[in-house]
Amino acid sequence: MSTHNRDVKPSEEEDDPVEKMLKKAGCLEQHYSVQLCMAENKDWRKCQEVVKEFQTCIETDKKRRQGK
Repeated sequence: MSTHNRDVKPSEEEDDPVEKMLKKAGCLEQHYSVQLCMAENKDWRKCQEVVKEFQTCIETDKKRRQGK
């Protein structure tokens, strides 16, 4: 018998740590675009443009943080 309560859903206020980090970096929308593309196409090769946009955003944020 499992003791996990599968009816309990996380509060909307409890942010996923990855989403929280991406939001802080300003790259959350690009992340969602990659997820959407992957869900629609089921082939990462068809999503290279959105992946590159996401990668550029992450690199830009990394450089910004290193500059502080």
